[in-house]
Order: sequence, then C-alpha cells, then structure tokens
Amino acid sequence: MLIFTALNTHETYMQRCLDLAKKGFGNVAPNPMVGSVLVYQGEIIGEGFHEQYGMPHAEVNCINSVTPENRHLINKSTLYVSLEPCNHFGKTPPCTDLIISNKIPEVVIACKDSFEKVNGAGIKKLSEIGIKIITGILQNQAVELNKRFFTFHQQKRPYIILKWAQSSDGFIALADGQPLKISNDLTNKLVHRWRSEESAIIVGTRTVLNDNPALTNRLWLGNNPVRIIMDKKLKIDASYLILDNSTPTIIFNEIKNVQEGRNEYIMLENETPFHHQLFKVLYHKGLQSLIVEGGTVLLESFLNANLWDEVRVITNTKLKLNQGIKAPEMGSLNFTKKETFRNDEINYYIR
Repeated sequence: MLIFTALNTHETYMQRCLDLAKKGFGNVAPNPMVGSVLVYQGEIIGEGFHEQYGMPHAEVNCINSVTPENRHLINKSTLYVSLEPCNHFGKTPPCTDLIISNKIPEVVIACKDSFEKVNGAGIKKLSEIGIKIITGILQNQAVELNKRFFTFHQQKRPYIILKWAQSSDGFIALADGQPLKISNDLTNKLVHRWRSEESAIIVGTRTVLNDNPALTNRLWLGNNPVRIIMDKKLKIDASYLILDNSTPTIIFNEIKNVQEGRNEYIMLENETPFHHQLFKVLYHKGLQSLIVEGGTVLLESFLNANLWDEVRVITNTKLKLNQGIKAPEMGSLNFTKKETFRNDEINYYIR
C-alpha cells in the first residue's frame, strides 16, 4: 500500500493520477494520457495508467493492481482518475462497466473527456446508478497535460507548434539559400526529442531544396513524426531524404493524387485555404499535433492566420549574419520561459 501521511485531500490523490498519466507520454496517442488511483481510508491500494495505445486503460490497470488481500476493499474505496471514464467500446471495453461491476461507490474526476463518444456520457452513466461523482479536481492541470488531445477534439485541428532557429540579428538562413548550421549539438538533440513527441511535422519547398532535411528524430528514441511537405509544383524529387520512404510522408501539391510507397501525394483544392485542407487531412488521419519548421513564408502563414498554440524560437546568441532570409515577424506574443544550451537561447511562447 502507498500511504500519504500529509494532506489526504482530493488534490493529493489527483496529483498522483497526473504523475502516473505522464508515464504514457509518446505511447498512447491518439488516446489521452490518463492515470488512476484507488484509495481506501487514506491509503492507495491500487494505481495504474494508460501505458500503450490499444491496451487497457488506466482504470483497468489500477483495479487489476490491487493485491488479493485487499480486493475486498475495492467496493468500499474511492477511485480517482484524471479523465472521465469512457462509456463506449473502442479498442477496449467501457471503463464505466468495470467501475460498476466492482461496485465502487465514489469516483473523483479531474475533467470531462471532450471526445464525442464520451463527453459527459461516462459521468452520466455512473451518477444515474447512484455512484457519487466529484469533478473538477486539478482540472486545469489535467487539461494542460492532454492539451493536444483536447485541441484536436474541440477545434478539429492539431495542436500547432511553430519552431525555428535564428541568428542573433534575426536571420534563419543565408541570402543564397545555402545550408547553415545555427543551433548546437545539444539543442539539436532537444529538437529531435520534440519531433518524437509530436504526430506530424511540416516544411515548405524551399526548406527541402536548400537544406535536404530528413525530418526524423535520429538523435532521440521514439517514433518519427509523419512528414508533410507543401510542394505545389512538385519540385522535390526522389533524390531528397524526405522522400526516402523511411517513414510516412504527405506531399500537398497542385498536380496529382497518388500513393507511392509510403509517400502520399494529395492534390490541393483551388477554392479552399491550404490550412483548412491540411487540418482536414490530419484530423481524418488522427494526427493530433504538428510542428511547423519553416521556412519563413510557411511559418508566417500560420502566425498571420492565428493558427498556432506554441512558438519555440532558438537563437544563437554568438552568430551574427548581417543579411539573409529574415526570421518570421512574431508581433507581441505571450512569453512563458527561457532555456539556455551553451550559446543557444530558446524562448517559449503560448497563446
């Protein structure tokens, strides 16, 4: 048993749920990260989290973790869960049925699940049969943890992160478009970690032609994001790394619709704004987050349309170019924090 001797409050146990939920990061998408604990008279007798997409949910792992000598306490305990229990059949059975079958009398929930097949239905089912429900415990923290999931389901678009590297005087590339190393090796590892954390990554034609990026996370363990290219005239050919068929890649263009290996060509509709077409495709494919890596025209298109959730700017404080391709114009953004890796300074902004 895990015993909390300090403050045996709802917040204490819900924080434990959130800490457990974070262990599923990178492994459960497009499902949300969820943690759960079962408490009997101030003692945690079971805990679990959603560990892998398609595998048992947090509530299942929590209840299954209760030792045989404590199982008679389940129907006298309070279940804490960081997200509303599901009430539908998906990859796994409904968690509400498990709660009901175990005769758990009280459930404390951080926040509702905005997914259309849940969205209050789980809470309703449990409360209708007499289970005591408490909601809103550490709600803001729970929503922040699953901000990609909530943005995706509420706004029907991915969670969008704009990212670029620039010189100290605000240039992202040389004037002639030749490749330029701006950030250092430590920062590059961080960038690859960012890639492993998101569902998709997008660049424009010029970035590919000038830099020939692979857009994979070779410097970090984890999944590669789905690569996306905005290449209207199909100037990028198979000699470029981004079309090497190593990972799924989507090419938006004005010429063809075809699947070639793991490369999917999607023809743009003339009358529909590009961002809307992009979001429709990503929503259909269940891709909940997107890193926009450049260049300046593509990045500014998201900024100007107010279609972003985070901005991450890497500045090499020792590099001065004097001329070249200017970094995006940011305007006034909400600064949140700064990190420093040798000469690189990373500034983070949110909406």
